[in-house]
Amino acid sequence: MKHAIKSVVLGLSLLFVSSSAIYAQDPDKGYEAAEKGDYATALKEWRPLAEQGNAFAQYNVGLIYHNGRGVTQDYDEALRWYRLSAAQGNANAQFSLGQMYRNGWGVTQDYKAAANWYRLSAEQGDIVAQYNLGLMYAKGAGVTQDYIEAVKWFRSAAEHGNAKAQSNLGVMYYDGQGVIQDKVYAHMWFNFAASNGSAGAAQNRDSIAKSMTAADISKAQDLARACVQKNYKGC
Repeated sequence: MKHAIKSVVLGLSLLFVSSSAIYAQDPDKGYEAAEKGDYATALKEWRPLAEQGNAFAQYNVGLIYHNGRGVTQDYDEALRWYRLSAAQGNANAQFSLGQMYRNGWGVTQDYKAAANWYRLSAEQGDIVAQYNLGLMYAKGAGVTQDYIEAVKWFRSAAEHGNAKAQSNLGVMYYDGQGVIQDKVYAHMWFNFAASNGSAGAAQNRDSIAKSMTAADISKAQDLARACVQKNYKGC
């Protein structure tokens, strides 16, 4: 009997990531203000740099307008600053533009444009962009449906500990989409996702375990240990 597996390939992440390197007129003042929730001061510090062409500052200004922090939420302003930053190769801004187009925030919803922006960010190593691009390929949203490409991007994100990507890899292995169907590997990836906080993955792992032999479950656990030792590479 085939047990029901709950796929999480349903929607795109709405998470936003901020740059690990935040520049301001005062190296500390803008960052500290944002950390304290004083976005008006943060914007005052970042805007001059953004206007001078600093890509990180442009992204941060866009993020403030996007979320309406210390200012009235303004998608047009957010888009303007994101585009300036993205044109300079800022991966966070590229990802955020993907979100804007995916969700139709300030623009006409356009999955193709979303996928293009996610790709630029994903190719620079943005983990959430990699996950979202995998979803686009899994669903055929803005791109031709391609399970092999979906697995490729899910795996890239999963190797960096993204629980949603790990869970989706479990689904792909369970259904045999883009990979050879394999419950052992499905169990392994569900197990990783569960250990990273995914309740749905834990349910999926326990569900398929009911149709696996004790030897198969042991093999999945051995593979998981070996995978951790390799930092997920080649799993």
